[in-house]
Amino acid sequence: MRARTLRTSNPLVVTLTAALVAAPLFAGCQLRSEFRGDPAPSTATRERPAQRGAPTPTPTQAPTPQPAQPRASEPVAARAPGAPMSFAPLVRRVRASVVSIFVAQVELVAPQWGFMDPQERVRRGQGTGFIIGNNEVLTNNHVIDGAQAIEVQLDDGRRVAASVVGRDPRTDVALLRLKGAIETTPVALGDSDALDVGDWVVAIGNPYGLSQTVTTGIVSAKGRTGRDVPLDPAGYYSFIQTDASINPGNSGGPLLDLQGNVIGINTAVNRQAQGIGFAIPINMVKTILQQLRDNGRVVRSWMGLSIRDVTESAQRSLGLADAHGAMVMDVHPQGPAAAAGLQPGDVIRSFNGRSIATSSDLAWQASTAGVGHTVQLQVRRGAQALDLSMVLTAMPESG
Repeated sequence: MRARTLRTSNPLVVTLTAALVAAPLFAGCQLRSEFRGDPAPSTATRERPAQRGAPTPTPTQAPTPQPAQPRASEPVAARAPGAPMSFAPLVRRVRASVVSIFVAQVELVAPQWGFMDPQERVRRGQGTGFIIGNNEVLTNNHVIDGAQAIEVQLDDGRRVAASVVGRDPRTDVALLRLKGAIETTPVALGDSDALDVGDWVVAIGNPYGLSQTVTTGIVSAKGRTGRDVPLDPAGYYSFIQTDASINPGNSGGPLLDLQGNVIGINTAVNRQAQGIGFAIPINMVKTILQQLRDNGRVVRSWMGLSIRDVTESAQRSLGLADAHGAMVMDVHPQGPAAAAGLQPGDVIRSFNGRSIATSSDLAWQASTAGVGHTVQLQVRRGAQALDLSMVLTAMPESG
């Protein structure tokens, strides 16, 4: 979690202070702090979670009407296809792959109330993760950001130290590896693009320290972007929205389909609402996973322009059949877009053969296409339809 307006000379304090600031939308990593030597830790202020249980599975088709007084020999109406009688078999298959994550970091607090020396304070946090093979654990970046020590608790209660393999703040994804020869059970990664709104999903996590908590719900929406989920504006978001209950401590945990495959990483909730949670699609994670393993970070490609969604007025003035695409607002004079001949006012409708739905869609595609790759663009400039080629360069570190 980040609050970009906070300023201090100590970046560690920034990270931890921002995590404690109340906001309408927050990511669910629990935090608490304690002064070394105190008899008991103090608990950080946190929002009371919405009181909501797992929804009762509802048939997708209405059952056949029954007579007012059915005879004993008549069969009971069958349950609709796809509505599970119980989620218990799924939970039994995957729960050994879900872990609790505990982090700690030490910070110095400025003197207060007449104390002459700074005090040393230990900040502790917790979240959730899941094992994906080779003793690797996926979680949210904000769960482990700034941590000086990371422990992972397995389903059988064992606690194992873990190290950071790679992390990407812009997608809020982190990859950890358990230390030592530990026998673990990985969970399969599914296909988030195959999800439909209305599909059943299951969340397992560690809300408020209640490990292996299971909640259920449906996919409420797909493709929620930074306009819908106001997190870091420099991030890349195409969230799955779900009404499966998610609370602080659930961050980094898996969102599963009915086959037990991970189709998202639970990341944030809207605390002003009830039953509105957001998960990172697992296909986005799979796109950057190898870079996290190889480089410890994501090296992004860059077009060198700023873009926005196509407005209704722009759609009408350009005579477009729909508002799909991304409108160019500004072009970096030394960037790839300028070299390709793009101009402000152009609308990019297709990137490397793939139709562009929104500006967020284009930003993600361009950032993951690869440094040095040549891509093809279909562009609308006024009444003209243009085909342009562009060689992507590495995104500047500050970008």
